[in-house]
Amino acid sequence: MIDDLDKTLAELLQRELPPELVGADATTRVTISFATPDGEFPPTAVSLPAIDLFLYDIRENRELRSNEWLVERRESTVAAKKRSPVRVDCSYLVTAWAGGSSATSQAQEEHKLLGEVLKVLLRHPIVPTGVLQGSLRGQQPPLPAISLQTVLLQSLGEFWQALGGKPKAALNYTVTIGVDVHKEVEAGLVMEKMLKFRLEKEVVS
Repeated sequence: MIDDLDKTLAELLQRELPPELVGADATTRVTISFATPDGEFPPTAVSLPAIDLFLYDIRENRELRSNEWLVERRESTVAAKKRSPVRVDCSYLVTAWAGGSSATSQAQEEHKLLGEVLKVLLRHPIVPTGVLQGSLRGQQPPLPAISLQTVLLQSLGEFWQALGGKPKAALNYTVTIGVDVHKEVEAGLVMEKMLKFRLEKEVVS
């Protein structure tokens, strides 16, 4: 499921970033990466310029927890029911990587890339259904929901130090997906309702 989310985000960026960043020209085409942005970045398989989405936190969204049952009618008298999926927040640290010859030109190019990514993410408060991949297709209620919010890391400085890399401008991007962990249960449908009436005798004084 998480790999389907990665593929979904890559598809969203490839569709919505400007053509000069995702077109056929290999010299300017941006690579979408999910590698760890450490001191060894980019790995061999990633060419610059690149946009990296590093999944750094996964946790249950308790505010969206639901105990409701989802019911699907299978036959005339039988239905399948199961509890709603568990809502899980997946948080990415999004960074841009350029291959400029100087530190100044590198920073400028990275900020430009990051700005284009920011516009794509803010454009869609809900990920468009057309880019959902694999197990994310058809999830109900509409998933995933997206937010740009404060980074959940306690200290970005310590984060970069732990990875052995230099601090970079970054966006926090949180996607809430549904994880289906409950089994289906078959249940009979109530097809008839019986009403009983009782006549009260009128008492004449």
